[in-house]
Amino acid sequence: MANLPLHGHHCPRWLFERMVRLSAAIVEAVVEEFGPREVLRRMSDPFWFQAFGCVVGFDWHSSGLTTVLCGALKQGMADRQKDAGIFFAGGKAMTSRKTPLEIAAYTDRYALPDNVANLQYASRMCAKVDSAAVQDGYQIYQHFFMFTGDGSWAVVQQGMDGQSGWARRYHWLSDNLRSYVEEPHAAVCGQNGLKVLNMVARESDQARNVSVFQTKEKPEKIISSLKKIAALPREQLARLDLPAAHPVPQAGRIEKTLRQLYDLAPQNYEQLLSVQGVGPATVRAFALVGEVVYGVKASLKDPVRYSFAHGGKDGHPYPVDRNNYDLSINMLETALRRLRVGERDKMDALRRLAVLQKNFTY
Repeated sequence: MANLPLHGHHCPRWLFERMVRLSAAIVEAVVEEFGPREVLRRMSDPFWFQAFGCVVGFDWHSSGLTTVLCGALKQGMADRQKDAGIFFAGGKAMTSRKTPLEIAAYTDRYALPDNVANLQYASRMCAKVDSAAVQDGYQIYQHFFMFTGDGSWAVVQQGMDGQSGWARRYHWLSDNLRSYVEEPHAAVCGQNGLKVLNMVARESDQARNVSVFQTKEKPEKIISSLKKIAALPREQLARLDLPAAHPVPQAGRIEKTLRQLYDLAPQNYEQLLSVQGVGPATVRAFALVGEVVYGVKASLKDPVRYSFAHGGKDGHPYPVDRNNYDLSINMLETALRRLRVGERDKMDALRRLAVLQKNFTY
């Protein structure tokens, strides 16, 4: 579990420029040795991702590691994506909204197999699940989407709790995905929460089914139930198991969405969740009615489940040594250049060092 406090400082330009080079060189080395899909697998592993951020010189305990590392990697790989066979889209804040356009642009520019619709759907559903189906108090503001030519993909998302200043990171991997709406994450990193509505937990299966059933009811019936729930005395509302931080939705605000769902008649929860306009309030409304009217409870289970190579940006545990950092970049970039012309000696030496390090007893 990684608890990441809000980071309030900027990454200095001299460090970011080095992060761009070293992060790209590391990814290229992984591609050369294991192929592009291995990069997806490793980025979906929260421990490897955290170590990746540490090795390029960012602070292990800061939420900034996620956004700055992803930004550096996207910039460093911009001109190398085609050769590496792995493509990077999205990013922080408004940049995340460009993800669908970037997926389409990369596919067109590099003449990739046409997986655009599936990849765009994956991107949208990952964001929808973590912003609406998992209501844990963290607002998603970072969506980093990686994919290969064969249509495999991985996602690293981050949300922020504005009150506490803590961040939570959500990892996804297409290889492990069996369903977008039942235990879909590769990992979720953060501080375990007490007030969570988790509609993608395995235990929420009946609650999801009841939600779909309610879309076949006339909207007036759902709205009537919501108004009755909202009118309950405070002491009765307090006994409801749903998170107290999420009040009963105002029926009028979701009436349009309910009517849209009634017309569309989704066949399962994934179809329900994928509908435009279905957000946290709609999900919560169905969960409330499901519990109060039908006696079916949704899960409240939170989905949450280092050494330094070059120092840390803020000087912890020690300041970044620029000379050592540049030596690391040059060594890895040289090894990659020589590998491309058939000279494997430096890359083989790095592999042997990794084996020695793994077997060394401290």
